[in-house]
Amino acid sequence: MRAQTLENLIAEYLEQVKKSTDLLEQVFGTKNILSLWRSKKIPQRGKVADDVTYELHGIGCRVYLSEICVDFDYGPDERVDGFDAWRLYLYACETPLKYKKYTNKESLEREFNAYLKKGKAKKVEGSTSNLYFIQP
Repeated sequence: MRAQTLENLIAEYLEQVKKSTDLLEQVFGTKNILSLWRSKKIPQRGKVADDVTYELHGIGCRVYLSEICVDFDYGPDERVDGFDAWRLYLYACETPLKYKKYTNKESLEREFNAYLKKGKAKKVEGSTSNLYFIQP
């Protein structure tokens, strides 16, 4: 089992987002299904597989996998590898046995801000997105 660190929480969250968006792509032909919903080609909520459903909201999507709910926003240029403190908090609350420390929002935000100060993640320059992306 992974250690309870912010890096591991981010890595696992992004793995689950990738798993979710790969499923969306298999079914709908694209990872970003917002435009399909907005053009009324698909409903706001629906089924992806037997035990997987989705629910679109604002600029993001919630995918209910059999074992967990993953909530993410689409980033600039349809990126799906972004995150923010709120999404990480929601994910930690979905996995409280694994990431109990991060089910405390204030504690997570403190550590997240320190992580950002170290330059490990940044927003996309010129973008209005609230998401951060890991820096190479």
